[in-house]
Amino acid sequence: MSYVEKNSVIWDKRSENGDIWSIPVSSEEIEEARKGNWKIVLTPERAVPRDWFPEDMTGKKILCLASGGGQQGPVLAATGACVTVFDNSLGQLKKDEMAAERDGLQIETVQGNMQDLHMFEDASFDLIVHPWSNNYVDDILSVWKECSRVLKKGGLLLTGFGTPIEYIFDPAKLEKGQLELKYSIPYADIDHLDDPKVKEITDAEGFSWGHPVEEQIQGQISAGFAIIGFYEDRGCRIFDDYMNTSMATKAVKL
Repeated sequence: MSYVEKNSVIWDKRSENGDIWSIPVSSEEIEEARKGNWKIVLTPERAVPRDWFPEDMTGKKILCLASGGGQQGPVLAATGACVTVFDNSLGQLKKDEMAAERDGLQIETVQGNMQDLHMFEDASFDLIVHPWSNNYVDDILSVWKECSRVLKKGGLLLTGFGTPIEYIFDPAKLEKGQLELKYSIPYADIDHLDDPKVKEITDAEGFSWGHPVEEQIQGQISAGFAIIGFYEDRGCRIFDDYMNTSMATKAVKL
């Protein structure tokens, strides 16, 4: 079984157990979104600025990439956009399907690997919403290339991701609040399964990678995007009182 398949199974379990990224928005939030009062997140806490979105969302074709869980997709569908939610986990996609059925929303769900969007034609979407998730694939440059391909010229890519700082420390000691340098960036769980704590975390949370920030930023630029918006957010509890460890970018396809 590939790591992509294993991550799919693990995220099904995480979704079933109510992971923070797996709690669907409420019917009340959907009703407010229909009135024009809405927000979504790309990172753990901070809402995306409303001016990052088109003023009129009606009919906009949106791909919620690796974004299952019943959070971003239902809200955007309630604005009048045409939403496709794409995720590796069927459990996560079921959350969006549940919200759609509950609140009378039109949402298409597609299961797949974010590195391969072959099922979508070139220039299919006006907007891609890609919350913090690309740490679950080994190659994010392919993600940026596929995003560029399926976006229309002038289309927007809104994405959130974490800095790789937490991956450089001994994970067993980090859990106790102790900072001891152990690993380097780029980092891959799959390379350190001889470490019992890494194996434990991987079994519970999925295989993840600590990608260099250069691949997050320059990777988008090299794929044909210009970054026109940026903010930081919290994201790793041990560092939250001292520094932001997640960030979001707004990019436009040139």
